[in-house]
Amino acid sequence: MAPLEGIRVLDFSTLLPGPLATLVLAEAGAEVIKIERPGRGDEMRSYTPKFGTDSVNFALLNRGKRSIAIDLKDKAAVEKLKPLIESCDIVVEQFRPGVMDRLGLGYEALSKINPRIIYCAITGYGQHGPRAEVAAHDLNYIADAGMLALAAGSDGAPIPPPALIADIGGGTYPAVINILLALRVRDRSGKGCKLDIAMGDNLFTFLYWAIGNGEAAGEWPTPAGDLVTGGSPRYNVYRTRDNKFVAAAPLEQKFWENFCALLALPADVQDDSRDVVATKRAIAEKIAAKTAAEWRALFQGKDVCCSVMASMQEALKDEHFIARGVFAARLGAGGKEMTALPVPVVPAFRANPESAGYPALGEGNGLLDGKA
Repeated sequence: MAPLEGIRVLDFSTLLPGPLATLVLAEAGAEVIKIERPGRGDEMRSYTPKFGTDSVNFALLNRGKRSIAIDLKDKAAVEKLKPLIESCDIVVEQFRPGVMDRLGLGYEALSKINPRIIYCAITGYGQHGPRAEVAAHDLNYIADAGMLALAAGSDGAPIPPPALIADIGGGTYPAVINILLALRVRDRSGKGCKLDIAMGDNLFTFLYWAIGNGEAAGEWPTPAGDLVTGGSPRYNVYRTRDNKFVAAAPLEQKFWENFCALLALPADVQDDSRDVVATKRAIAEKIAAKTAAEWRALFQGKDVCCSVMASMQEALKDEHFIARGVFAARLGAGGKEMTALPVPVVPAFRANPESAGYPALGEGNGLLDGKA
């Protein structure tokens, strides 16, 4: 049995953090019913490029779910949804604080209908605090948390990261973790609860080292000046002769010694505590003398913690990830298939078949009338 088989989720969220959280729950066996506005549905349906009738983004994030189209501003909406509220286990929403309360769908109202409901509210800044009502996106959250300040480019200006760290790392994953914890508590108490998931709050977990260095030693991090921000020759990126890149991370001494030996690094720069700049320069010269293919062959079978940077296309064809079944699940729409979004649920706990589609807007409206 899938771990979440028999668990029903009402998903009022849109865009990324909430829909990805409920996708993880769906992959583990939960029945996820997506609540959308009539006519247009989730904002992400309209994005491009398309896969089937809707955007590929929407398709990837909503695989295996059902959809109900209902106007939540309609005074009769709560009554129409009441049977589903009575039977559901989890509610996920992503509105600004107070919006669901005004619609009659806040935690206090729903818990009176169903005291076992676990109500997960995902916002940027949380349900209370000076910024609770502020509109923002991922880039704003990482800027407020001090993370963006550590991502400087060659001109010293911060570079937006290539991943939506706050949305996924600060929103989706903490939401799933706390929902699962709440289910465990409910098993013992019989009661649900409200979860306040703030994307901005959860970014500080990623900065554990920066907080520690700053508060304990007074060494506040700087871009390109610290171990994991490019300040160390043992954790850096170097250009090859054919303008590709080697990601070198021989942090521990045993890996560093292997790395220095493989590169035939001059003895006077192997002690990187003496002159960091000189050691970086020496490594860069060595790496620049060979092509990426030559380095890939040299790294093979060596304990050096080094790899040649892959493109996205190359990563999707990587024999290691393929062998582990990372891309085994497929997403279908309009007679076509593509790779389903990999989620961090181990294969033994996944419930969805290898190929599944995403819901058409309102295809599950029969559920409002008690129809399966």
